[in-house]
Amino acid sequence: MSDKIHLPDECQTMADVRAGIDTLDAEIVALLARRFGYMRAAARIKTQRADVRDEARKAQVIDNARKVAAQLELPDDVIADIWERLVEGSIEYELTQWDRTRG
Repeated sequence: MSDKIHLPDECQTMADVRAGIDTLDAEIVALLARRFGYMRAAARIKTQRADVRDEARKAQVIDNARKVAAQLELPDDVIADIWERLVEGSIEYELTQWDRTRG
């Protein structure tokens, strides 16, 4: 078995697939860490706790993800569900950070 990570269309074995998924999952978590860094920044910048939850912005973010998914021919309803959880988790994280920095 090679240590090389294959692109999906290059995979020949389930070991190739699993190695690719594991590598990609680590990259996704690193990107999420950066995204949550933006949530910390938002918590620092927003002066009112009530400003943390912005339903219009939440809808926009989920719609943006849905549109990109559709363009990439992915199941946009699945992506929207994932983004719903991501945005709600981000809001909770931001609220916690807002409280922590002002508590």
